[in-house]
Amino acid sequence: MSKTIPAGALVVVADGGKAILLRNSGTEAEVVLGEERRLTLKDFVNDGPSGAGLEDQSPHDTGEATFAKQLAKTLNKMFDQNAFKSIVLIADPHTLGQLRDALHKNVDKAVAYTLSKDYTNHSIKQINEALG
Repeated sequence: MSKTIPAGALVVVADGGKAILLRNSGTEAEVVLGEERRLTLKDFVNDGPSGAGLEDQSPHDTGEATFAKQLAKTLNKMFDQNAFKSIVLIADPHTLGQLRDALHKNVDKAVAYTLSKDYTNHSIKQINEALG
């Protein structure tokens, strides 16, 4: 997958408990990221995990799985509302895998680029540089 960040693309920077939604207000050649919104597990307080948990799964693991599913649900809804045409996913490997598994196939097709790293505690400038 090439490192193309289309103009207007939604850039999701996530880990197992929080996500930063950014937008490329620049061009493919000159990416300019601006923050739109932040989400945490507490934003989904009434949404628990779906399905049966593994017996050896810790509450932390359950929380991460719940967050990934709920983030995917939010992204699926945003896509249905035409909030983005292309999306970039940046997350630690575990969260990225859970997120990709939970995305609707139409959202998955809109993924322009993925980066398997945790940048949630980095500045927007640092994230922008990682994509450049």
